[in-house]
Amino acid sequence: MSQSLWPEGKKSAAMFTFDLDGDIIWQNMSSDEPNTEKLIRARSIGQYGPNRCVDMILDLLDKYHVKATFFVPGYVAEHNPDVIRRIDAAGHEIGNHGYTHERFVEKTVEEQLEILKKTQKVIKDITGKEPKGFRTPSGDWHVRTPYLLNDLGFLYSSSMRGDDIPYYTVLDGKETNLVEIPSKWELDDYVAQAYSVYPAEPAGLDRISCYRNVQDNDIREFRGYYDMGLCIAFLMHPQISGAPGRNLVLEEVLKEVTSHDDVWVATGSEVAEYWRKAHPRKED
Repeated sequence: MSQSLWPEGKKSAAMFTFDLDGDIIWQNMSSDEPNTEKLIRARSIGQYGPNRCVDMILDLLDKYHVKATFFVPGYVAEHNPDVIRRIDAAGHEIGNHGYTHERFVEKTVEEQLEILKKTQKVIKDITGKEPKGFRTPSGDWHVRTPYLLNDLGFLYSSSMRGDDIPYYTVLDGKETNLVEIPSKWELDDYVAQAYSVYPAEPAGLDRISCYRNVQDNDIREFRGYYDMGLCIAFLMHPQISGAPGRNLVLEEVLKEVTSHDDVWVATGSEVAEYWRKAHPRKED
């Protein structure tokens, strides 16, 4: 792009986001199993995120002077209030990620509204701040979800995949104030690095991607976005990218991004607020 889209003539933008899902996904996956409450090992995988990995990520972000956005389910926030306070105290943003990491596409409009409001209240009660951003759990949403986000006054969503720069969500043929900051599957650490138990041993593919390849992919994606003046939104999970070896991968990505003085590294709210100001809707 010939003209910069970003503040102070910065060449491109970067956004580091972390979905702090805790153990709620493991609870959901095993909800139909007998003796679910006894599946301690599975749930400990998720608990590893808030219990250990968040602090390692916070240290790394502080080292590179990066402010990030953490999308948190209300249930996880309720059960880990001290972790949420530490994230907030470090100057990072906290966004709404459903209550129990529900699949919004399967919920009624009334159920979605209740979920959104409940998590807004939970996070505000802990931090004193109501989330401005939303990321849909499980990668999709109901056709009415953006209407609810717009009606509730959310500043932005980071849920869809429709561009390489922010854009205004179109509802009923008109652009709304709801900014979408897209990410991509190839920037999602869970897709590449969450250990998979399928297919059954010994047949099948590797159960986790090579760290070197993931690091190379992330850095190459960033360089592509940088060269074209776009906005990259890394989508990570503390229980994945906060683990010791993968934390080193995250550090190499942070090192690469922050080595460029002309990259604007910002939170979701900062990106969306700037976009509204500098690139107003056509109707405005």
